[in-house]
Amino acid sequence: MLIRSLKLKNYRNYDLLSIDFDSHTNILYGDNAQGKTNILEALYLSGTTKSHRGTKDRDLIQFEHDESHIETVVEKNGVHFQIDLHLKKNSPKGIAIDKVPIKRASELFGIIHFVFFSPEDLNIIKDGPSGRRRFVDLELSQLDKVYLSNLSNYNRIINQRNSLLKNIYYQKNLMETLDVWDIQLVEYGNKIIERRKEFIDQVNEIISEVHFRLTGGKENLVISYEQSNGNMTLEAALKKNRERDLRVKSTSVGPHRDDLCFSVTTCFADNLNGDPEDLGDNSDQNQKSDSSVDGSYTVGKAIDIRRFGSQGQQRTAALSLKLSEIELVKELIHDTPILLLDDVLSELDKNRQNYLLDSIHDIQTVITCTGLDEFVNHRFSINKVFHVKNGTIEDCQ
Repeated sequence: MLIRSLKLKNYRNYDLLSIDFDSHTNILYGDNAQGKTNILEALYLSGTTKSHRGTKDRDLIQFEHDESHIETVVEKNGVHFQIDLHLKKNSPKGIAIDKVPIKRASELFGIIHFVFFSPEDLNIIKDGPSGRRRFVDLELSQLDKVYLSNLSNYNRIINQRNSLLKNIYYQKNLMETLDVWDIQLVEYGNKIIERRKEFIDQVNEIISEVHFRLTGGKENLVISYEQSNGNMTLEAALKKNRERDLRVKSTSVGPHRDDLCFSVTTCFADNLNGDPEDLGDNSDQNQKSDSSVDGSYTVGKAIDIRRFGSQGQQRTAALSLKLSEIELVKELIHDTPILLLDDVLSELDKNRQNYLLDSIHDIQTVITCTGLDEFVNHRFSINKVFHVKNGTIEDCQ
């Protein structure tokens, strides 16, 4: 799976752009606010029809124009595909594959698969639950068309139910229609929850080893899925919270309120003093906690690093999550995804930089950065370099 080329017209700060990519490592470098991330965003759009930033189509189009165009040529199993996206300010986007229009965005999924890694992803652990849900939804939507359909239906039902909750305040007779939406919410909500749990189980099979290595054998990481309805069924939770929902005019339980928990246990070798940088602010707490000895390691009590982890622990767990995502996608699609790495290296210390770069040597990667020093110092193989400046791009290699 490879990106061969990208063409942009009237997109963000690009009047016209044409760029051919190498099949291995591509570096986009330049000062901030020159348009590097816009190129990654356009690539991601061509595979998912959505901006990784959540930006609306009309805001991607240059101010003085009503439309913009993205053309991406990709290669999959030796076959070339041309993907065209026409973004419009006043109507839905148009999508074509090999110049044949498609009616549903889901028809595009499966041709190309992107893993996007930005500095914001390093804060996925400490930020609110919406970002963690979005991570799962974006990945599963690329991997599973059934999940995408269920999620679209669920979001439509939530919007309808919330609208109804507001209208019931003025029209009490509408109360009898609430059960109709609750039945559908439970149907699609349970399907979403089941698939998310399956996805988290698949991630856990990979992330434990990744995180153990990334922390030098000092930490184990496990992700668990937290339902907003707790131990109750979704149907029972909706009934229990109905009065509250009517009062606040919003749906309080369901997969749109669920979260992921990241639990870390710290491992201490019998003859090893913990490294504060790796263990974070909780090293003393863990050393004093109840522990059990397994072989040559003492395993501390698990902590929820969303609430009690240090910034170092949270960022390392986020890196483990993205690396596990790459490996899981490889397994599921039986191919390598395209990695879009947006100025992440500047946010990592040297050891984590090295670990990340060593982990992506076999994947086509497009990397943005402000300078090339981190790659030169790492002796990282660079196949193609582009200099981005004020909406123009120069092929430097």
